[in-house]
Amino acid sequence: MGFRCGIVGLPNVGKSTIFNALTAAGIESANYPFCTIEPNVGMVPVPDERLDRLAAMVKTRNKVNARMEFVDIAGLVSGASKGEGLGNQFLGHIRQVDAIAHVIRCFKDDNIVHVSGDVDPLRDREIINTELILADLESVRKRLDRTVSQAKSGDKIFKEQVLILQAIENHLDQGLPARSLELDDNGRELLRTMFLLSAKPVLYVANVAEEDISRGNPWVEELSRAAAAEKSSLVMISGAIEEELSRLDEAERRDFLEDLALSEPGLHRLIRTGYELLGLITFFTVGEKETRAWTVPRGSKAPQAAGVIHTDFERGFIRAEVVSCQDLLACGSEARAREKGLLRLEGKEYVVQDGDCVNFRFNV
Repeated sequence: MGFRCGIVGLPNVGKSTIFNALTAAGIESANYPFCTIEPNVGMVPVPDERLDRLAAMVKTRNKVNARMEFVDIAGLVSGASKGEGLGNQFLGHIRQVDAIAHVIRCFKDDNIVHVSGDVDPLRDREIINTELILADLESVRKRLDRTVSQAKSGDKIFKEQVLILQAIENHLDQGLPARSLELDDNGRELLRTMFLLSAKPVLYVANVAEEDISRGNPWVEELSRAAAAEKSSLVMISGAIEEELSRLDEAERRDFLEDLALSEPGLHRLIRTGYELLGLITFFTVGEKETRAWTVPRGSKAPQAAGVIHTDFERGFIRAEVVSCQDLLACGSEARAREKGLLRLEGKEYVVQDGDCVNFRFNV
């Protein structure tokens, strides 16, 4: 469905290393700025233990995970909003994604140059946020000038938009991202149409050294407090560990994780958190031929979910047979779930829940 999460950050913070591990793409990752010029794109499966268990239960021949698109975007530097470095390209690429995974360096390595000279996660976070806000301020002011002229006609809609745009401008001018501004329905709709960079949801990725992966470090603690203050999520991973894991087979990966006292790769947490950040949920179709995870935005109704599988399913939707994956797994089969009254029929107004197992009935 084209849900895109952009990986951004200053040069040399580990963006491409993490992208390599996510996608096993093997793109160039080097110790100099702007190694990534054109954005690299990879489709990444969303790990889901529920899907694994459902597929094992019915002995399916084909298991298909939900997928997310990650985009590795060129490193940004201070002044990007004024065209410094690859500023205009960078900002244009961010405009095309739905959410931002902001990678921040929380490790010291004298062999890897830091573009600002030393490690300071809060400063690095501020540089990226400031450049996005400055770019947004320019966009809002242009839109405001145009709307003020239109409002001179006396049109009530344009007058209301002027007030909303002034509120957005004032908020940005205080150094605050657009996503933190509280607006009414009309304001939110206007904000949505502007595609502002700082309106996009953000996930912070603290990239740490291998020795800090189990306990973190003071840099991560600082960054975690800052993320919590703006109600953003933070995931701590070690790009070096994840890159090494991506080269191992399944058995070697398990042994390596066990040696590090880790229950799963950090990238699994990153993918799941990114998925949640985008407001997505998963429903399943279960069968011996194929068991598959499907992605829909939270709040989707049954016909829209059916349309993700095939547009004919949405057009001819009659009803949906629904059982939660927990109930289905507990029963061991659809027949048993039906016997126990756990499988129910739902109509067009049913809002699909995360973890639903669904059979759609439709007319062609």
